[in-house]
Amino acid sequence: MTVARGRPSLTERRRQETRQEIAEAAAVLFSEQGYDATTVEDIASAAGISLRTFYRYCVAKEDALTPLLTSSVGRLVETLATLPTDEPLTSAVQAAFGAPASVQQLADMERARRLIRVMGSVPAIRMRWLAAGRDMQDQLLAVLAARTGASPDSLEVRLMATALLDAINVALEYWARQDEPEDLVQLTRRALDYLRIDEL
Repeated sequence: MTVARGRPSLTERRRQETRQEIAEAAAVLFSEQGYDATTVEDIASAAGISLRTFYRYCVAKEDALTPLLTSSVGRLVETLATLPTDEPLTSAVQAAFGAPASVQQLADMERARRLIRVMGSVPAIRMRWLAAGRDMQDQLLAVLAARTGASPDSLEVRLMATALLDAINVALEYWARQDEPEDLVQLTRRALDYLRIDEL
């Protein structure tokens, strides 16, 4: 049996689902009881898998969140690719944050804010957050290049990708630390407006 090109096999889809289940279990535990108090055994139990299965997908507990770290940028890339090239970047970001998966992740606002604080304050997770962002920049290059007519490898397109992701990350961390948080979509738009991202 051949698998359609470009579509993951059933086995790969199951792996992706397991990674997501581990990430979601870790996110709940980290946000509710803290990173240090959460063990790998806790995560595996919450995800309904064995310890051996956990280590098949994650080298250590700080790797558990990786799918969550990359999913928001993945949605942004997908949204941006579907919009006309003259559509403002700020509109694409708002559409990505308004996607059902994003809304679901932010449904429990306090838990989401606690998790972002953990991601920003635990050095091991922060390193993976930064590394994931760097990897995801490559996915942005092609769709941003289509908007500028420049090469994906050009300095300008790479700077645009970096500025866009950094603005979103700063807005997320600022939102998570506010005593009375503003609307996240509007806060992100403010960050992009400040950088004049639509003028790049």
